[in-house]
Amino acid sequence: MNRRVASLCAFGRARETLAALLVFGASATFAHHPVGAKFDEAKVTTLNGRVTAVDWANPHVHVFFNVKAADGSEANWATELASVVELDWSGWAADTIEPGDSITVNGPVALNGSRQIWGTTVQLDGKTVFTVAENVFSSRGEAVSGPTPRWPDKQPRLGPPKGETGYWALPGKTSLMEDGAAVAVDKYGVLASMNDAAKVAPFQKWALDLYTLRQRNWLKDDPMFLNCIPPAGPRQFQQPFGFQLVEDRDRSRIFVLLSGGNSNWRFIYTDDRTATGQVTGNDTNPLFYGHSLAKWEGDTMVVTTTGFNEGFWFSNGGLPHTNKLTLTERFTRSDLGTLHYAVTVDDPGAYTRPWTSSWDLHWVAGQELPEFYCQDNRQ
Repeated sequence: MNRRVASLCAFGRARETLAALLVFGASATFAHHPVGAKFDEAKVTTLNGRVTAVDWANPHVHVFFNVKAADGSEANWATELASVVELDWSGWAADTIEPGDSITVNGPVALNGSRQIWGTTVQLDGKTVFTVAENVFSSRGEAVSGPTPRWPDKQPRLGPPKGETGYWALPGKTSLMEDGAAVAVDKYGVLASMNDAAKVAPFQKWALDLYTLRQRNWLKDDPMFLNCIPPAGPRQFQQPFGFQLVEDRDRSRIFVLLSGGNSNWRFIYTDDRTATGQVTGNDTNPLFYGHSLAKWEGDTMVVTTTGFNEGFWFSNGGLPHTNKLTLTERFTRSDLGTLHYAVTVDDPGAYTRPWTSSWDLHWVAGQELPEFYCQDNRQ
């Protein structure tokens, strides 16, 4: 059995839904945020100083260094960098820079006036360090091919073939938008042009206004960034660190195990239960992940989820939702290396009609999910 599933089963048999943990152990993101959410990209500066400490922890690595002023006084600055996972995968380590080293940092300074700077470039002895490879995620594992793996009853396996390991990652979309919408966004879901906001989805006016406000603010109010709130809804399948689908057929449930955030998990039930809570578990309270029930239609698993709360963003980019939200998700493993995901959003509180978005995810074979916890450097 998957190690994380085994530990979850041991911990959660009495309270399978573990709703309290999902509230208090929730996720920050792949916990990145757009640079413009925290730093003023119109105020770029270059600082020279001597390193005092390196905080090699997620969600962002920080290098602290003393900068000397013209009068000889010193002030301690923090350089914010990418995550431990990305830097590690790009070949860097916690001792790449050490206390006492002299460094030069170039980048935008913090919007709030604090002594923080985003490390667009960091130089040590004239050499640029802590760069993140452009293919840092796509380089994980080789492309795989082959037929869809199946259980003995011929139902598609949504996880690894028997005796193997791996996970799903590399989403074809990093922000939710209606299929057919020709809208350019960056990896965080920030629009290339605000003129495209109304094209993203069939918003009601208030929802469009809120979406536009979040976009203009560079997503700085994202609860996943601010408070480690889970990336629930379709957002869980837009994160760069990936996820696993672990089928616990004996108990008629599927674990969705997330990397990123705080390694959250979600249950999808495959039996004939109703979409209500359990007195010994989450009762009928609205949840971040809602209540998910699945059935199979041929080779496609169809999941209907209701019972969401409004305390999270259900997509990168800040699309609004209400507690009237119903999601119908379709998971189709067309071959060994491809999972097609399609979600129909039906939220009469925020949108004028139901709408669908879809993308492919790719199998990273022979690898375990990377570990990423949003509170690493908040302790």
